[in-house]
Amino acid sequence: MALPPEKIAELKQIIHGQLNQMNIQSHIHDILSESMREDDTSTSRQQEDVTEQQLLQVLRDRGVVDDIMRNLQFERKQQMGGASRAPGLRGDEPKPATHFVDEGSKLAVPLKKAHIDPTRRYLYMQVLGGKAFLEHLQEPEPLPGQTLSTFILHVHFRGQRFRSRPVPCACDPDFQEGFLLELHKESGGDAARMADSASMLTICDPVHLVLIKTDPSGDTTLVSSHHLEWRTVLAIDNSRQNLPVELMGIGAESKVPVGLLEMRLEILPRTSQVLTDDVISTQIGLERNRTAERERLFLVYAKQWWREFLQIRPTHQNRLVKIFAQDENSTNRPVCAFVRPLRAGRLLDTSRQASRFVSVIGYERAPAIGGGQPRELWSSTHAFLCKNKGDCEDHAVLLCSLLLGFGLNAFVCVGTKAKSAAHSWVMTLATDGLVTFWESLTGHRYIHHAINPDDPPIIDQPIPQYPYRTVGCVFNHQNFYANSQPSDNVDVCRFDFHDESLWKAMSMDAIESVCGPKNLPTWPNLPPLVPSIYDAALMSNDLELQIRALVVDHRKDIGLTTVWDDELSYLLTPALAAYELERTTGVSAGNEEFQHAIRRAVPDGHTFKGFPIQFIHHNARRAFATSLRSAVCQEILSCRGDHVRLAVRVRIYTYPESACAVWIMFACKYRSVL
Repeated sequence: MALPPEKIAELKQIIHGQLNQMNIQSHIHDILSESMREDDTSTSRQQEDVTEQQLLQVLRDRGVVDDIMRNLQFERKQQMGGASRAPGLRGDEPKPATHFVDEGSKLAVPLKKAHIDPTRRYLYMQVLGGKAFLEHLQEPEPLPGQTLSTFILHVHFRGQRFRSRPVPCACDPDFQEGFLLELHKESGGDAARMADSASMLTICDPVHLVLIKTDPSGDTTLVSSHHLEWRTVLAIDNSRQNLPVELMGIGAESKVPVGLLEMRLEILPRTSQVLTDDVISTQIGLERNRTAERERLFLVYAKQWWREFLQIRPTHQNRLVKIFAQDENSTNRPVCAFVRPLRAGRLLDTSRQASRFVSVIGYERAPAIGGGQPRELWSSTHAFLCKNKGDCEDHAVLLCSLLLGFGLNAFVCVGTKAKSAAHSWVMTLATDGLVTFWESLTGHRYIHHAINPDDPPIIDQPIPQYPYRTVGCVFNHQNFYANSQPSDNVDVCRFDFHDESLWKAMSMDAIESVCGPKNLPTWPNLPPLVPSIYDAALMSNDLELQIRALVVDHRKDIGLTTVWDDELSYLLTPALAAYELERTTGVSAGNEEFQHAIRRAVPDGHTFKGFPIQFIHHNARRAFATSLRSAVCQEILSCRGDHVRLAVRVRIYTYPESACAVWIMFACKYRSVL
């Protein structure tokens, strides 16, 4: 890759500065003197001049050259509209092929410096701005101190996730971001080599762009989900391409444009071989034709399978057997394609902790325009994690993927709960046949014991604790089973999938043909989880101060003063920790110590009252308004009497992504008057 003279001069200056910092001249002089002393026995050798090649060989043998290359830093700056936006290049420790964005770079990603492995090739994707977001054409000017709705652009590509900084919502939002995406092949031997043009052409994964709108209250809305085909840049001479990306709406509005992003794609370092447009279009066309043919064959198979299922029993027509589901772009996909084993790395330690994490992600039904039933929409995992809320199917799919990652034999169940409302949950099947239901919205677990309807009434039957009524089908990334038992009532169902008289299975080969990891070029792999962006201690303290101010205002409105007991507030902390531990593990601990501490803090003749409540958001006003709906909380905050002391404690437990469990406990102590 040829560099202009000014860049060469800049690189020479950088190298010279680094060598001076390392005091390399003195180091070379010492090594050279030591080497000459070792060869002092040869008089003829002393009289010879030391050549440059001999000196370099000595420096290589002593490891000096390797030290220099390891410590050299290259910085690259490029002006974009007067602002430095391009990433820098730094020859630092090589990142592995599966390198995931590190803590410091996962948020603010137009970086002036970025970790670059000189043996790898990268796709540098710049967002230069947005246009024609007409929904925000009449966005009012904000008042001083007023918070605005913001856009955040999320990016996922081959296990690498990034997010932009928040940008105020506008007709032409001012996106100025850069994302550095590593390009590599995952097959053995290829992962360690720099990808050439031919290798990059075979990387069929799209770049998944998810645009999220966040309103001033913190509520999020999925604006658009777009799969960007990036390989057209391989046909550009200088490996740099400007292109507009039209973003479409969600669900029923998937054919309606919502805005335009001005983007620039660049391959770093530039490729020596430029492909033609015909080669790229032919490759993309072949991939799409293969995918379309596999989907067509699977559809033919699914229709025949469904006809066979209906022949078993005519009433099967009414069972919830869901083979296909629509994603956020209204694209029909086999339900098995939504599930994939997902490892949480070091962010989640147990399957129960994973269940707790999924349960503190917000719940919302798919929105509907006009009357009638809301339209069912299954979000991709990346979109679900970005907006941090979703329907029961989204929760169940994510929990099933995490449980599969923890090595459990997990399935998503599709059926109904009370009042025949459609519902999805997760089931795990142990090697001894034990069936456990996992409710992804609450984190509750239930053991299933099938009831035998043929048993005589004298035999005690287990009383179901779970809220589920019927189950129509279960599936994961490899299997799909439809319930063909005489009754689809969960209480009497037997989950023996090897018994063909109980469950009708789909062919694993047919599922693999359309849902296998190598057969989904237009469907990105599951994104890795990212650590929480929140500081739990800082957020807890800030929210507690806001709640205290609201309590003071509330009591002032009813003519009461407020006196806080800081010691009592602190003593509430173990109770909140015990509540969260019980929600996570199902085990209660520490209650005796908490009671002992409260008894010591409450004098004789005084009464203590406490009210704990949990939220999955950190909006103080919403939390306080919800708390006031409880008669117990109202009684505490409206307490009158002698020596009334109030206490409040907030404890936030953070989980991956933006999920958090917010515990608040209100308490008071006062002298009892008989």
